[in-house]
Amino acid sequence: MGLFTDRTIDGEKNTVPVWFMRQAGRYHDHYQNLKKTHDFMTLCKEPALARDVTMGPMDDFNFDAAILFSDLLFPLEQLGLGLEYKPGPVLEKKLSTVETVKNLKEIDTAESFYKFQGEACTLLKESLKPNKTLLGFVGAPFTLYTYGVEGSHSGALYQSKLGLYDGRWDAFIEKLIPNLLTEMRIQAQGGADAMCLFDTASGELAFSDFKNFLLPALRTVTSQFKKEFPDKKIIYYSKFTHLHYLREIQDDNIDVLGVDWRMDLPSVFKEFSNDYYIQGNLEPAYLGLPWETLESKWRELYRELQDHNVDFSKWICGLGHGCLQWIPQDNVKKSVALIQSEFKY
Repeated sequence: MGLFTDRTIDGEKNTVPVWFMRQAGRYHDHYQNLKKTHDFMTLCKEPALARDVTMGPMDDFNFDAAILFSDLLFPLEQLGLGLEYKPGPVLEKKLSTVETVKNLKEIDTAESFYKFQGEACTLLKESLKPNKTLLGFVGAPFTLYTYGVEGSHSGALYQSKLGLYDGRWDAFIEKLIPNLLTEMRIQAQGGADAMCLFDTASGELAFSDFKNFLLPALRTVTSQFKKEFPDKKIIYYSKFTHLHYLREIQDDNIDVLGVDWRMDLPSVFKEFSNDYYIQGNLEPAYLGLPWETLESKWRELYRELQDHNVDFSKWICGLGHGCLQWIPQDNVKKSVALIQSEFKY
């Protein structure tokens, strides 16, 4: 069963679909075995290896969607910021001044640079069962910008916030958006059924800056992508945002709102499920609990939605963020099995 297709199985009740952010990664022994002989960059950039990493959790846990194994920071490498993994991401340059941004030079054309992602998507479409959804993904503009300025998404993001007003944001967005749209296009042409835009830094902004800087850039990306690929879905996930931030999005080109674990999920459904699918939102750390406790957390989430009579046809079950590296993989397997067997409507 895919995320957006018929949710009935053999004429029985509808089943809530499930996938997890970072479902292919460090918690999973399949990934760890590949890491013994390949570094992270190689796993991302060799299409056959990216396919193998992506398929690991599909084969072992039977998620309803596969998400391309890649990294959201590759546009910074393509734009000449010198990305390396040691083992975490390190930039050779940062967006410290307007001149730094204006002087960025692409290391290759975007069409050529992102070719590996398109090839990986094509291999995945050949490997996946027809009833599974393939998700592509990119970093949303503000999150890529903050990493380009700060080298991370943590801390006060002081320079990133000042850069909204000193010209760095505008100069970077002018360079980034054509690049980002090419990355999305290549994944879509390779076979991705939907495109995730991950905005993990978005909730760090004051509401007025979210409204006046972040959203116009986001809407440019979503509208241009939908103009070219009207049948592809767009999933937008924002972290640390509040309900009034989500109210302000007002983007007809976004199909799915992903929400973090701080959100009251019934309240999100009440306000937004007429306009979007809703994705989320179990606290990711709960996957480290003993199974009996974790199972009760999943059932509590489902029961709360039942009690509020939400439209379950608009729910994509998942986490409020990504899988953490310390979680027992058996808890992932049991979680997916529980959801697919018992989250019916």
